Amino acid sequence: MNGSKNRFVTTVLVLSVSLIVSSVSIMLASCYFSRLQFGLLNAICCEWLKQEPEAEKIITGMLKEYTQKNTKPAADTDFLSNLGYRASDFSESAHRTVALFAAAGFITGVLLFLFAIHCQNRIKALRIRALTDYLEQVNTGRAAILSSTGEDDFSRLEDELYKTVTFLYQTKDAAVQAKNGFAENLSNIAHQLKTPITAIYLSVQTMKQHIAARPAGEHAGCAENNAEPNGNVPKYHLRQVEKQLLRLTRLEEALLTLSRIDAGTIPLRKNETDVFTLLVLAADNLYELSADSETSVEIPELGEMMITADPDWTMEAVINLMKNCMEHGSRIIRCSYAQNPLYTEILIWDDGDGFAKEDLPHLFERFYRGKNAAEGGIGIGLALSKEIIERQNGTIRAKNKPEGGALFEIRFYTSS
Repeated sequence: MNGSKNRFVTTVLVLSVSLIVSSVSIMLASCYFSRLQFGLLNAICCEWLKQEPEAEKIITGMLKEYTQKNTKPAADTDFLSNLGYRASDFSESAHRTVALFAAAGFITGVLLFLFAIHCQNRIKALRIRALTDYLEQVNTGRAAILSSTGEDDFSRLEDELYKTVTFLYQTKDAAVQAKNGFAENLSNIAHQLKTPITAIYLSVQTMKQHIAARPAGEHAGCAENNAEPNGNVPKYHLRQVEKQLLRLTRLEEALLTLSRIDAGTIPLRKNETDVFTLLVLAADNLYELSADSETSVEIPELGEMMITADPDWTMEAVINLMKNCMEHGSRIIRCSYAQNPLYTEILIWDDGDGFAKEDLPHLFERFYRGKNAAEGGIGIGLALSKEIIERQNGTIRAKNKPEGGALFEIRFYTSS
């Protein structure tokens, strides 16, 4: 309906402009012809008086009679035609002038029409720009209420955009609430795990102390069956319980960390951090693990390169990546880093067998354990590293090197 209305208004505008231009052209042409007629009649009268001075009374009477009647004089004979003259012989310049008036009127009409089209297109462009600016504000979270600016072709689009944006805001709020609820539940579960873990751990320590306090003879008598007398728990089971307790403790700590990240309660500081220092500190924290697995970490010093990141949490992310390489039987872990105007890139790779092809799409999923995952892993380390890096304007990717070995590629992008 609005489109038909706009087309009708445009048509009326064009016709109005055309009629106005035509009327002005006709008026100007009429004035010109009147002046031309007056000049021609004046020239004839003057020439006649030169030849016949006594004819002044006759001329005056004829002119008075014509102006009083204001009608077209009727000639008894077609005198000029009999002499071989035509109307165009006396109005050739007038025809040229009329043609000029007509051309000027046509050009003026066309220009006014094009101006009207330009104004209409300009209005449409401004409306499109306003809607585009509104969508950009929506993307940056600064959108205000979209106020209607009138009825036109864009009014319906404007209404639909506003409805869609309102729905998206409501969906976002619901998703944030659901995420916060999940994080809170995860945190509660982690805290609930802590109490039984602590109780079991204390019981295990008490049993170990009880076993250690037994006389040496009793221990020797039970060496064959690896059990304590009087039906006490075997040492083997104590070691298994202690091992599982350590695993549960790591799980509880990881769950707490993830819940804090999801809830946004971990303040990631934005400090200038040197990449070489970050890698060296991460490798130092893995010294005992690398010594037990006889793994070395090679970190070349390539000059000072700074990134804007939280040093402690970013080091935690790098530790998880290095630990993943160690747990897959690598003997050498190599690191490299480079910087360009867009981002700082950190590479961490090993000399192992690499990732299984089916594991690559799922490596950074929470609680996912790959085909060659080490025993005792819980599948949270890589997911945690991804969360930390991406929350600091970074990306992480895992792939296999062509010559063999797993490769982690980290990029911290320069803030604009």
